[in-house]
Amino acid sequence: MAGKRRKKGRSHSTRPASPAIPKWVQYDPEEIEEIIVDLAKKGYPPSMIGIILRDQFGIPLVKPILGKTITEVLEEHGIKMVVPEDLFRLIQKAVNLRRHLEEHPKDTHAKKGLLDLEAKIRRIVKYYKREGKLPPDWEYDPQRAKLLVAGGLYIEAAK
Repeated sequence: MAGKRRKKGRSHSTRPASPAIPKWVQYDPEEIEEIIVDLAKKGYPPSMIGIILRDQFGIPLVKPILGKTITEVLEEHGIKMVVPEDLFRLIQKAVNLRRHLEEHPKDTHAKKGLLDLEAKIRRIVKYYKREGKLPPDWEYDPQRAKLLVAGGLYIEAAK
């Protein structure tokens, strides 16, 4: 067997065939960076910015054009994410599940789901600490998580 076969989750967008810059892209790298920063200031996360660039601006991938990712562009412009986006989405899910369990305390399936979700959060936090994307003293706390989700994804640093 050449590769691992999937059983579920076959639906996804297909990445461009070659990493070369397509001929139809009409924007300069500076203009693309400006668009990325504007969209981030409107509150869009990096994944949504990528989708908007693809669908509305005809830019399939940012990295071959700019030589850096969307999050790297944002960090250069002083817009920093509180936590990485995938971790933020999992924390958001956990906060919503806790809210559900306050209303429905006997929902045992949801309790098990919350345990699994928080275990996943802790594993990802351990990975991001190891990679240096989170400070070594960062801990997942459900009360702090609620504040984090209420505050949003970005911190804009003053230049």
